[in-house]
Amino acid sequence: MAKVNVGFILQPNFSLVAFTGALDALVTANLVSPEPVFAYQTYGLSSAVTMSDVGIEIAANGTLKSLETDFSSFDVLIVCGGLRCSLSEYSPLSHILKSFDKQGGLLGGLWNGAVALAHANLLSHQECAIHPDNHALMKEQFPQVRVSRNTLVVTQHRATCTGPASALEMMLKLIARYRGAEIVRAIREILSCDITSADQDAIPLQMADDPTLPEPLREVLELMRKNIEEPLTLVELADHSQVSRRQMERLFHAHLDSSPSRYYLELRLRHAKRLLTQTNESITNVAIACGFVSISHFNNCFKDSFGMTPGASRARSVAGKTAAES
Repeated sequence: MAKVNVGFILQPNFSLVAFTGALDALVTANLVSPEPVFAYQTYGLSSAVTMSDVGIEIAANGTLKSLETDFSSFDVLIVCGGLRCSLSEYSPLSHILKSFDKQGGLLGGLWNGAVALAHANLLSHQECAIHPDNHALMKEQFPQVRVSRNTLVVTQHRATCTGPASALEMMLKLIARYRGAEIVRAIREILSCDITSADQDAIPLQMADDPTLPEPLREVLELMRKNIEEPLTLVELADHSQVSRRQMERLFHAHLDSSPSRYYLELRLRHAKRLLTQTNESITNVAIACGFVSISHFNNCFKDSFGMTPGASRARSVAGKTAAES
């Protein structure tokens, strides 16, 4: 039986725990099989030594330049992202991903590795999973990509996940596809202390998906989430959810310890903060994208919520990324 070849592309500051979770699944698969059934290689972008998010350097098997000469031997290529990974396009990586896609292989992304796939135009009109902190970026820069609310999405030619736990679960789904469910059951017996559910992709990422909340409240939360740029009034929210405004306010106070208006404002401001740190959009455009018609009102609300102006928040983010990359 031919081995399934998996390649991991390590971006600077990649999540070490997400990467090792995915790799652990493959290593354990080989341990529980009569003979190794998976082979794996690692590649840095421009250097074979790549710094992880926790400051530990990983010596990869090669770089993108060396991968370009033998990527045709791989069945799966996975881009490893992380909280502090660059979200800008890296042309050599886009070239590799596009070339690999043409040969029909499966492309994956850990944490925010899906951003690299989106830059290569390989997620258009497809669903993907990505860390919640990067939802705003994906929706703003890649509107043709359907961002999932689930922790992982595995399709015929794509596999994406949001973080460490889902990285392991995503890899188990791929192992089941290539080598069957029996080997996955054996892996789960060994790693059972780390695997809480066989359906990690069903774990909700947003408050509106919390099944413990009353249905009317979840409907209001979903409406808020879908109407950031043009906020609905409280009357409109209540009408669409078929509850009275007084009942809606009671639900928010009882379950979220907040008022509907305050929760909605904080939701829009959190979205604004993500756009400020993850895109190059002007502060004016960010304000408009988050439903603010007055820049001064936006500045005041943002400062009240985060203790700094939008401009200072962006400057701090830029300074942090610069320090991380140096």
